[in-house]
Amino acid sequence: MKMVTNETISWRRLGRVARGVLGTVALILFAYIAIGLALGAVPRRAVAMPAAGPDAVTIFVESSAVHTAIILPKQAAGVDWRGWARPQDLRDPRYAGFPYLAIGWGEAGFFRETPHWRDIRPGTILHAALGSDQTLIHVDHLPLPHANGDDVRAVRLSPQAYRRLVSFIRASRRRDGRHYPGYDVYDAFYEANGRYSARHTCNSWTGDALAAAGVRMGWWTPFPWTVTSWL
Repeated sequence: MKMVTNETISWRRLGRVARGVLGTVALILFAYIAIGLALGAVPRRAVAMPAAGPDAVTIFVESSAVHTAIILPKQAAGVDWRGWARPQDLRDPRYAGFPYLAIGWGEAGFFRETPHWRDIRPGTILHAALGSDQTLIHVDHLPLPHANGDDVRAVRLSPQAYRRLVSFIRASRRRDGRHYPGYDVYDAFYEANGRYSARHTCNSWTGDALAAAGVRMGWWTPFPWTVTSWL
């Protein structure tokens, strides 16, 4: 007859607790994804904006598996970004000669610790999801992008709508905040306003920015596809 010891019972209890915790985490994750997809499919009330005409500004929205950013021309509709994203903020100022900026918002630790998506760690994700007031604006200097209907989408905005988008983005950056080197020679980070959490992600920031410009957008856009599905 096999002897059941106190140690065996303890391990069994620990196993049941571990399975319960994993089950709870999986349930929460499933509910989060389901709610995000559902609310991402519900249109929010759009801000009334003039239709894009001959003087429209073309912007782009780029997406990856987990992140979105907005690509803007450095000079358009009377808006000049060159003093906002300065050449001297780059490791190689020559790249400031590119005519476009890709701008994204996110949690500072997540940005800094994941130069490549393969660098993502569960602890980094959990820390960001629980909430952080340490946020950054990430700015890439780019050549002319090309919409491909997959990970880069083109959006045409009237000058008025474009200026509303500009106001939203500029308000997201901390006034007189510090800047930091980026991942490469053509990008930089800037201290930002706003609190990052599972409720307010980098993608919901993108969705909010586009909605401020009158772009039809979902009620809540926590994932890249909840943004790009409207474009």
